[in-house]
Amino acid sequence: MHPIYELTPAGDRYFDGMVEKFSRALYHAPRGELRLKMLDYLLPQMLNLDAQPVLDVGGGLGQQAAWFAERGHRVTLAEPSADMLDYARDWHGERETIPSDAIRYLHAPLQALPLDVPGPWPLITCHAVLEWLGEPRAALEHLAALLAPGGQLSLMVFNRDALRFSNAVKGNLQKALDDTLEGKGKRQRLTPISPLTHEALTRWAEECGLRVEEVAGIRVFQDYLKNPPASEAEDATLLALEKRYCRQEPHWRLGRYLLYTLTKPLTQPEADS
Repeated sequence: MHPIYELTPAGDRYFDGMVEKFSRALYHAPRGELRLKMLDYLLPQMLNLDAQPVLDVGGGLGQQAAWFAERGHRVTLAEPSADMLDYARDWHGERETIPSDAIRYLHAPLQALPLDVPGPWPLITCHAVLEWLGEPRAALEHLAALLAPGGQLSLMVFNRDALRFSNAVKGNLQKALDDTLEGKGKRQRLTPISPLTHEALTRWAEECGLRVEEVAGIRVFQDYLKNPPASEAEDATLLALEKRYCRQEPHWRLGRYLLYTLTKPLTQPEADS
């Protein structure tokens, strides 16, 4: 098993001491389970997968790194939280489906990832990371620099428009009207400090020389249900509903998360003289 490498943190919100909170709230709860099922459904549709090396940025507890490693990819999992990196390494070690040398662990925030070794990368995943950063636009620019020409970036972000709609549904009308939706990044609250709109993301992507190839909404319906599914049959019906409309207008726009495939052209356009 590869050792954990450490680079200098950059000062945004990380989650040391919150492994149990993340595991319980995000991955062992209906919303987290649905998110993983939708990624399992969407990633093969939205990415060209050919066992290429993967850089998993902000890989958290290691679910996405495991998904790629089990499909023949060699993965570098970069995560700024030492606690989460330890959890991921231990969990991966228990899974017989993951080759022992398939995943390398790097203790580093996105902004400190080196551009030259071993990149540039043909495939980068960065899921639910940008919304926890004080300068998400700069982070996207760094991701673009890490990406090889012709490469793919699988980017998932917390949808500001969905957060506004959810607040209105809950009766927080003034908060929705004032657009005061950002979390404060304190204690163990999990409201992102920088939720993003589709319009901002697509504008930044163009400015960073990236092309939006695919987009989908994740958890388009689940977060707005008055009553959660009460049986396995209702769970299956909800999953089928999510799959049917996750890429259709106008429904994908209200997904709690927006999932993008961004590509870096083989040749960048020349700047105007």
